[in-house]
Amino acid sequence: MLTDMTLQINGQTRSFSEPVPSTLDQVLLQLGMKADRVAVERNGEIVPRTQWSETAVQSGDRLEVVHFVGGGSSASS
Repeated sequence: MLTDMTLQINGQTRSFSEPVPSTLDQVLLQLGMKADRVAVERNGEIVPRTQWSETAVQSGDRLEVVHFVGGGSSASS
């Protein structure tokens, strides 16, 4: 069983130890990210949210996590 893991997340090396995440959704949970506010790319491929719990992560994987920011325009009347 893997006791530690290193991932590249948004260009920065992050190390995980027990409990080591085995799926993409577990990584996001450990990072404290809200699933409904991010999009994820793993090793250059966009991963649909519906597949996060089935997408295995391995030491050395490269993740790009993009946060959605709400906002709007302010229209003057």
